[in-house]
Amino acid sequence: MTIDLHGSIGASSAESRDWNSLAWDKIGQQVRRLQMRIAKAIRENRHGKARALQWLLTHSHWAKFLAVKRVAENKGHRTPGVDKKVWRTDRQKLQAVNQLTRRGYHPQPLRRIYIKKKNGKLRPLSIPTMLDRAQQALHMLALAPVAETRADRNSYGFREGRCCADAIGQCFNALAKSYAPVWVWEGDIKSCLDPYSYYTLAAEGWSKSCGWLSKTRMRKPFCLPRLTWTTESSPRFTRCMIVWRDTPRMRMACGIAT
Repeated sequence: MTIDLHGSIGASSAESRDWNSLAWDKIGQQVRRLQMRIAKAIRENRHGKARALQWLLTHSHWAKFLAVKRVAENKGHRTPGVDKKVWRTDRQKLQAVNQLTRRGYHPQPLRRIYIKKKNGKLRPLSIPTMLDRAQQALHMLALAPVAETRADRNSYGFREGRCCADAIGQCFNALAKSYAPVWVWEGDIKSCLDPYSYYTLAAEGWSKSCGWLSKTRMRKPFCLPRLTWTTESSPRFTRCMIVWRDTPRMRMACGIAT
């Protein structure tokens, strides 16, 4: 198999059926090279060039192969979405690479399952299809250089190439000094993502309704309640496309289409 500098891949029909025979080292190097160029453009504030490189990355065969490989070989690769499809064979994986196009792509609904927690409650989990997961992984390759370049140097949560041991080491370096702080406070918001945090208290609700809409006062943190239209089944979907979360964050909002 040969890979040229333009991202085209040529192989015989026999070689194309073997997924493991692909030159993964060279494919990873080419994707890494584009990611480094994106990060360099972001550091130099050349956002136009960064967008052009991101377009090139998301349309290259290298990144598509890596996206399918990540989805088809990760921990949840046996869990299907609503289409009940999983990529097990080499032929299915190679066909999935050709399906990663923006033209004509429409995401599928999520499959909702519930996982039992230690306290007996159920945690909802939404599972996308394999193709949607591959699209997410493909575009994450283009967004990761921007996020890593602009992220805080001492941020370790959900960072690629970082783990809890790195955070512990940084804490040791900061607290082992003679002038280090004596107290360390840890804060957590209980049930921050529960559904009831999306709508207001009962005293702030309105009983007036119009068809499938109801008039409700949505609370913006630290501000007066705001009158808006919401669906009777779920206040998350609003006519004005904005739902203010009842959290201590002043500017936290979630735009959800009706």
